[in-house]
Amino acid sequence: MVAAIWGVVALGGLLAWYAADLPDLEEALQPTRRPAITVLASDGTLLATLGDFYGRPLAVHDLPPDLPHAVLAVEDRRFYNHFGLDPFGLVRALFVNLRAGSVVQGGSTITQQAAKNLFLSHERTIKRKVQELLLALWLERRFSKDQILAMYLNRVYLGSGTYGVDAAARKYFGRSATQVNTYQAAMLAGMLKAPSRLNPLSDPRQAQERAREVLEIMVDAGF
Repeated sequence: MVAAIWGVVALGGLLAWYAADLPDLEEALQPTRRPAITVLASDGTLLATLGDFYGRPLAVHDLPPDLPHAVLAVEDRRFYNHFGLDPFGLVRALFVNLRAGSVVQGGSTITQQAAKNLFLSHERTIKRKVQELLLALWLERRFSKDQILAMYLNRVYLGSGTYGVDAAARKYFGRSATQVNTYQAAMLAGMLKAPSRLNPLSDPRQAQERAREVLEIMVDAGF
């Protein structure tokens, strides 16, 4: 019992130490965009973009249902049923990775990924992971599920300098994310696994194969 008490005290101290070094949350929530250049032909055709490319921030209800469904199917099926952390998802990912002999599936929830994209760097350290968990719990307490999902969809990197589903839809399909069809939604969700490699500008064949995989996963998930 004494050992357990001291263990709890030590864990509390460790969490407090990591929490004291968290970034300014209010500042990090504000949209930040670095300058970018879009080059158009005289008829308005897009020739090139330089720098980061952002689209319009969209709410979940602005999007066709297939787009959030595709993302939930491949990233976090239990998103609307967990509290920011998903113990079942962690166990499932551990089992899949052990069976495969390598890391083929992550256990992070969309809330955790949103916390990382909004507030933290992508370095792989214990400190960053603990802070990610703390921030995920904070996000779940402060925002609704739809708001958290929208934050993720509007900030996630999707290759070729695009951030957010609207920017990616405009870059790859020439339309807003509010107008994508089921296949395009599956392709966007498929890019999340490896955005620089699975986008249709880098490798159209792999992007198409991944989109078909996502469609199958959506069927399996009931979407």
